[in-house]
Amino acid sequence: MSTTEIRTNEAVTTTATVDTKLEVLVLPVTDVDRATDFYTSLGWRQDDTPPGSGVVQFTPPGAGTSVHFGAHLTTAAPGSAKALLIVSDITAAHDQLVAAGVAVRDIFHNTANGPVSGPDPARGSYNSYATFADPDGNTWVLQEVTTRLPGRIDTAATTFGSTADLTRALIRAAIAHGEHEKRTGGEDPNWPDWYAAYMVAEQAGTELPV
Repeated sequence: MSTTEIRTNEAVTTTATVDTKLEVLVLPVTDVDRATDFYTSLGWRQDDTPPGSGVVQFTPPGAGTSVHFGAHLTTAAPGSAKALLIVSDITAAHDQLVAAGVAVRDIFHNTANGPVSGPDPARGSYNSYATFADPDGNTWVLQEVTTRLPGRIDTAATTFGSTADLTRALIRAAIAHGEHEKRTGGEDPNWPDWYAAYMVAEQAGTELPV
């Protein structure tokens, strides 16, 4: 819970803001068993749901939001859903989908002249994409994000959704720290503090240490 200041002509009132977290995305599907097989093949976790609810729930690795599907959950047309999945390594995520037999499209990045095949050459955060669809045509867009835009993440709360995400963050910090030592001209005995500051700043989208 956080607080928000509300200003009026006469006074400043501080009110509590209740954290509101996105929990579930409902997917419109025609065949629940077929959809269950597909999302199982992705390696997503199938969660327990109340007996008799008719709801099937899956959660992507490291995600805080799940997907629901089942009979009579939505009036939306099957295949009409479109959602974004954030990954820390677009190439690894693409390879994983290919290995699972998913018809994922080639990686691309956006330029001033439109989409271009392949990851962003500079691997800039938010710049590389790939897409795939479930058997009903519900579309998933993969987007590579390593450094968040300022304000997107609470700077007081740094979390990693999986050991793989933490490993990749450590690798990026190690590479950056190598450049830091080149600039300073010697080994840094306080490298754990530097790593920690870099990883927190990268995730929060604040200024990176140099």
